Amino acid sequence: MPPNNTNMSVLEASAPDKTDESTHHEEPPRSFIREALLVSVLCSSQLMTQAGLALSLVPLRIIGASFNTTNPGELSWYTASYSLTVGTFILIAGRLGDIFGHRLMFIIGFAWFSLWSLLGGIAVWSDQIFFDICRAMQGIGPAFLLPNSIAILGRTYRPGPRKNMIFSLFGATAPGGFSIGAAMASLLAERVWWPWAYWIMAIACAGLALMGWLIIPQSPPDSADEKDIPTMARLDIPGSFAGVTGLILVNFAWNQGPVVGWDAPYTYALLIVGILMLGIFVYIELHSRCPLLPPSIFTKEVGWVLGCVATGWSSFGILVFYYFQFLEVIKGDTPLLASAKWSGVSISGAIAAVTTGYLISHIRPSLIMLMAMVAFTMGQILLATLPVDQTYWAQAFVITIITPWGMDMSFPSGTLILSNSLPREQQGVAASVVNTVVNYSISIGLGLAGTVERYVNVSGQDTLASYRATSYMGTGLAGLGILTASLYVILDHRRRDKASS
Repeated sequence: MPPNNTNMSVLEASAPDKTDESTHHEEPPRSFIREALLVSVLCSSQLMTQAGLALSLVPLRIIGASFNTTNPGELSWYTASYSLTVGTFILIAGRLGDIFGHRLMFIIGFAWFSLWSLLGGIAVWSDQIFFDICRAMQGIGPAFLLPNSIAILGRTYRPGPRKNMIFSLFGATAPGGFSIGAAMASLLAERVWWPWAYWIMAIACAGLALMGWLIIPQSPPDSADEKDIPTMARLDIPGSFAGVTGLILVNFAWNQGPVVGWDAPYTYALLIVGILMLGIFVYIELHSRCPLLPPSIFTKEVGWVLGCVATGWSSFGILVFYYFQFLEVIKGDTPLLASAKWSGVSISGAIAAVTTGYLISHIRPSLIMLMAMVAFTMGQILLATLPVDQTYWAQAFVITIITPWGMDMSFPSGTLILSNSLPREQQGVAASVVNTVVNYSISIGLGLAGTVERYVNVSGQDTLASYRATSYMGTGLAGLGILTASLYVILDHRRRDKASS
């Protein structure tokens, strides 16, 4: 159950209540059937995002064989390119939804997802580079879907138990979506032909785009307070260009380093240019009339939260990738069997999402963030020490039970902490920022792990040792998350004591 993007119910339940003056709420459909269809279509965005990630991650080596490659660095791009664009384009997609309407962006997101899923399957007749491009372009679809589907649900339901339940359903589709995508991709790759998974995804996304057009009601854009500002200014095109370019270049260099080696000059050149572009982005945002990321959101508290999210989810990206590599390469499991072994996350993730929704109203979110980092660390330790000949139920199964608690506790608690630390007019930024950090960190984590694997397995004969080394790195990242979260718990405790005295 990778990423992305889990239980939003706690944000809506626990964030500062918005008044009708600051947030426009529409009435949900009066018909139960129509309401069920609306919620199902919107929740499908989360399900399909996770299914799309699994399309290449699980049958990785079968796809690689069709492109005549077994290079771990090249194979990791099949997943990293998708996560890169999901994380990079979310903020832009949310701004476009505010300006032009969330319904339109939702439909465009699924249509785009469908097109590049179709081309991703056709890439079997081209080459690996085109396939990587297709995967990256695929990721733009979910980037449009996630913030706009959340926005539609947020404006349709007023705060209360019904809204909490709807957002819990949205979060619960994530683990199931990955499991469905993994099972479908593995079955088709083994029994039929791997491109069929992409073509079926294309058909499903096209159908969901049509359903979105038929079922989601029309609604005005949200940015009424900016209606007197020209559209081009509200889009913040210079900032968007600089930010996206910088993020892509930094991430590309980080993930290309393991493929060509860090002694290749162009990897450093791209990394330096990317960092410079991010510097330009910061300058533009500080002087923009309508900044994509208002500088005021980056408080000390937000810094602690994003640090935890970044370390935890980069660790998770390493875990999920190398969990499947360990099962398929070291233990010799088929992709379909490996998918079955991972399926425990669906049940555990759903339980974790519901439990977190309960805990978030009873204990401090900073403590929940600490628990999440502990879960990430425990999962990595179990993977790093997993014996080759051990029975599945002893450790490999336990990993699938523990790890979802890291995901489904860190994302909602992080979003809530940001929400409570920001003013009312910036509440929508909280979820987008956390979503961006989650997906971008997954991609960066894979680049770090790829570098470790390359330089540990220099001879090509130390595969197991290189996999364990990547898990040690993941453990270190998650451990850094524990340290960061612990410091934040202490600071949060002192701040609350000071406020109450």
